[in-house]
Amino acid sequence: MLLPRKDALQLLRKYITNERTIAHSLASEAVLRALARRLGHDVEQWGQAGLLHDLDSEITQDEPERHGLETSRILLELGLDAEVVDAIVMHNELAAGKPREIEFQHALAAGETITGLITATALVYPDKKVGSVKPKSVVKRMKEKAFAASVNRETIMECEKLGLGMDEFAALSIAAMAEIADELGL
Repeated sequence: MLLPRKDALQLLRKYITNERTIAHSLASEAVLRALARRLGHDVEQWGQAGLLHDLDSEITQDEPERHGLETSRILLELGLDAEVVDAIVMHNELAAGKPREIEFQHALAAGETITGLITATALVYPDKKVGSVKPKSVVKRMKEKAFAASVNRETIMECEKLGLGMDEFAALSIAAMAEIADELGL
């Protein structure tokens, strides 16, 4: 079962108070929806994984090895789709204790991670707008290890496991985030 989007948003706001984390979750949802459309998967299912993937981030902030596991517990109690829960757990391989293997897992990990790089790139533009970000700028920033240093470049490169090159992945992700730029404050 998937939650109606309004219920998923309400659940997100129940557990997350930090507006930047909420914006990250909305950006991740947009990117995952775009990836699902591009790859021929269930847009609602993938979008819900993007929206709820960091549901436990405030609960587990001091215990990264548990991040995703608390979300799993919460969502399974609600009867949420097991594939969504699995992708959410697997976006944090540390908590999962095993490597990602399937497309949905790679998509969520790469999709939610690239949102941080795109946001950081937008914030150095004069207008601070995601719509101004060019894919080539994101690709260039990928090579600058000091820029947005906490963003895991290897995880973003899992886009290749989806059959997408970095240029296409960056373009798709930027376009998805630009569609909800007002919600993101970008």
